[in-house]
Amino acid sequence: MTSSENLGIWQDLADGVRMECGICWIVYDPAEGDEAAQIAAGTPFAALPEDWRCSNCDAPKSKFMAVEDDV
Repeated sequence: MTSSENLGIWQDLADGVRMECGICWIVYDPAEGDEAAQIAAGTPFAALPEDWRCSNCDAPKSKFMAVEDDV
């Protein structure tokens, strides 16, 4: 899945996939969670609450894209 193909289908993402906000470019890393929203480390993006929003710019989950790590 490329960054432009997320289309809100979060359940298809691997648990460790990092997601980047398309508005402010902050990255949600499941290994770190989201301290500001009290999301525990180890929480995959697909498991975030539906009302979760970017902790930096308040963008909805639909604005996030999968980060393709360089190998």
